[in-house]
Amino acid sequence: MPNSTDSPENKPPQVKVDHSPTPAHATTGSSTTPRSRLTKTPKMIANGSRAFMWYLLSLAVLIIDQWTKWLAETNLTFHEPVPVIEPFLNWTLAYNYGAAFSFLADAGGWQKWFFAGLALVMSLFLIGYLIKAPRQSKLLSTGLAMVLGGAVGNLIDRLLHGHVIDFIHVHNADVWHYPIFNIADMGISIGVALIVIDMLFLEKKREVSRT
Repeated sequence: MPNSTDSPENKPPQVKVDHSPTPAHATTGSSTTPRSRLTKTPKMIANGSRAFMWYLLSLAVLIIDQWTKWLAETNLTFHEPVPVIEPFLNWTLAYNYGAAFSFLADAGGWQKWFFAGLALVMSLFLIGYLIKAPRQSKLLSTGLAMVLGGAVGNLIDRLLHGHVIDFIHVHNADVWHYPIFNIADMGISIGVALIVIDMLFLEKKREVSRT
């Protein structure tokens, strides 16, 4: 007598296993997309409202610049050096009617409005650029903020006094003298250096990470 357990109705269902190789891409509908392209690349987000904290840095540079110029005006005598670190550093009050290194200082007075207008245009550009600068590029934003603070500091001098107040005198005895400068000039110089460093070494890395 045949065993009832051998009937076709009692046999367990057979499961087919697909041993074909897994494709190296993911399919969506009728198109195929490589897995590597499905990885999301980081997006460059602009500073936007966070540019406010960089404006605070600019304000700090501006306040320190104007405060130290006030101290120089009230405590120093024009062109009379006060030794600080001999023979390398003096406080020497001087007025610059031109641009850096006294460029166009001997012009007929038109240079005041020319350099003031140039500083104003640059400041407005930097204010707008700080909003659009990538949030990840903190070194770039730091440089832009320092340049902005220094530009506004010297702009205030030109509008109020008709000249820029300088007082930091770096020299090597009487052999070598660097042009007398101020805190605003330092902010601009350091800021430009940071911008150049970002442009040469960090900007390319940001572009690579996006692609």
